[in-house]
Amino acid sequence: MSRIGLNPIDIPQGVDINVDDKNLVTVKGPKGTLSEKISADLKVVIEDSTVTVERPTNNKKHKSLHGLSRSLVANMVEGVTKGYEKKLQLVGVGYKANKQGKKLVLNLGFSHPIELVEPEGLTIEVPSQTEIVVKGINKQEVGNYAAKIREYRKPEPYKGKGVKYVGEVIRRKEGKTGK
Repeated sequence: MSRIGLNPIDIPQGVDINVDDKNLVTVKGPKGTLSEKISADLKVVIEDSTVTVERPTNNKKHKSLHGLSRSLVANMVEGVTKGYEKKLQLVGVGYKANKQGKKLVLNLGFSHPIELVEPEGLTIEVPSQTEIVVKGINKQEVGNYAAKIREYRKPEPYKGKGVKYVGEVIRRKEGKTGK
């Protein structure tokens, strides 16, 4: 069984954490501000340079909320200090991406290019025509936007063509001729 919720979270220099009476945790740091509502059953305690999340009982619901809440607060602290990034790679003949102002334009073998507007709070970089980097301070938003881009053309198992995460391993299949 995981005991993630029991671990304290260290507060780095330059990060300010506040908890209001409705259990809204606000984290301010050099890269920005994030806030998250924590379950009313749990208690967020700030002591010196650490934050801990405490649960009232050891029942299953409180244990699962305990680990979740601790992870959410830890992700906010890491987001406002370092930030998050996801790298995507386009594999396939004619598959390319480019940036036009605040728009990401993808050519993925469809009859038309796909245009995506850069959401607020995220930055999209295109270092080369076959690479996309999504950066931001909110881990959930970065992951969701990267997954949205990948959803347009998932990697297929025969040739490996599509949009994949850097480092993702695609299980390959043999074609019709392989026996």
